[in-house]
Amino acid sequence: MQKEMLQKRRQAQLKAKRLRSTLIIGGVVLLVGSFIGLVTWNYFKPLAGEEVPHLEDATAHVPEGSDPGPYSSSPPTSGRHYGVPLSSGFYEEDDPKVQLPYPEGYLLHNLEHGYIIFWYNCAVLDQSSCTELKTQISTLIDDLKEIKVIGFPWKDMDTPLAISSWGQIQRLDDFDETAARAFVRTNRNQAPEPNTP
Repeated sequence: MQKEMLQKRRQAQLKAKRLRSTLIIGGVVLLVGSFIGLVTWNYFKPLAGEEVPHLEDATAHVPEGSDPGPYSSSPPTSGRHYGVPLSSGFYEEDDPKVQLPYPEGYLLHNLEHGYIIFWYNCAVLDQSSCTELKTQISTLIDDLKEIKVIGFPWKDMDTPLAISSWGQIQRLDDFDETAARAFVRTNRNQAPEPNTP
């Protein structure tokens, strides 16, 4: 009788040990599978905005000061550019960097590094709406201080606002913080050189 109880106890312990091993192995497999799924999803997930075709030499560097164009969109989302980026932050219309002959040459280098650019056009807005739009963009940029983001004036577009990443653009008639944050979250660092500052 005691021998039978001892044998049943050992069988129960073995069964518990097998169950524990199965649960541990299953948990590890689930964890690894989830990680692989997440990495795969992040690689293949659709980007926000409209895709803009790349020109053949989209990542080529040209001499600073030369005309880096042409581009397949305005504002541009990819294309030939200078080897020097601009600093992140918000640029006013009177900023010396805005007055450069081809500021897009610098900004495309930023996009190549995974930046998001908020291009704004106050020429299609009244003064009050322009001030409000610039405040909304600069406030969001300040809030996203750890993310590579630029606000830059661009008169060569029909809408007051366009948000771009490398090869993607979203045009907006009004500032939409939810859409802007979604674009940043989805498209940031989706570029040829995303880990470059």
